[in-house]
Amino acid sequence: MEKYIVAALVRNHSGVLARVSSLFGRRGFNIDSLTVSPTMDEDISRITLVTIGDEYTLEQILKQMKKLEECISVVHIDEEEAHCRELVLVKIHGDQTVQETVREICEVYGAGILTAMNDTIIVRKNGTPSDVDTFLSVLSNYDVVESSRTGITAMYKDEKSI
Repeated sequence: MEKYIVAALVRNHSGVLARVSSLFGRRGFNIDSLTVSPTMDEDISRITLVTIGDEYTLEQILKQMKKLEECISVVHIDEEEAHCRELVLVKIHGDQTVQETVREICEVYGAGILTAMNDTIIVRKNGTPSDVDTFLSVLSNYDVVESSRTGITAMYKDEKSI
C-alpha cells in the first residue's frame, strides 16, 4: 500500500466536497488527508487529498473523480515533482523545564512557539509531510494534550499545472 496525492480543480459549487467525499465512501476508498481552498478564480476551488492504496485504487479514484460534473481536472501528483507542505499545531502540557526543552526542539526543527502559558506550550511546524512526522515523533515523548494537522497541499515545481 502506498500514499498517493491527488489534486483536482472543481467548480466552486455548493455540495461539491460532499460529492467527492461520498464518491470515496461508496467505493470504499479512504481519505488520509484533505485540503480545499478557493483559487485566484472565485468560481474554482482546489482539492488536494491523500489516499492510501495500490495503483489500481489510484486509477479508479482518478477515473471516478473525472466523471464528476463539477470536476474540471484531476491529477496524481508525484511527491518528487512537487512542493508538498502541511502545518501542524501541537499543545504540550509541562512545567517550565519541559517548556524549555520543547523550545530547544523547536529551534532544531525550525518550528515556532505560538503561546507559552504556566503549564502549556503551543508550537507550530510547517514543512514536508516527513518533516512534520519526524517533529511529531520527537514531541510524542512529552504530554501532548492536543494536535491539529492541516493535511497536504501540493504544487508542481516546474511549469506543469493541473
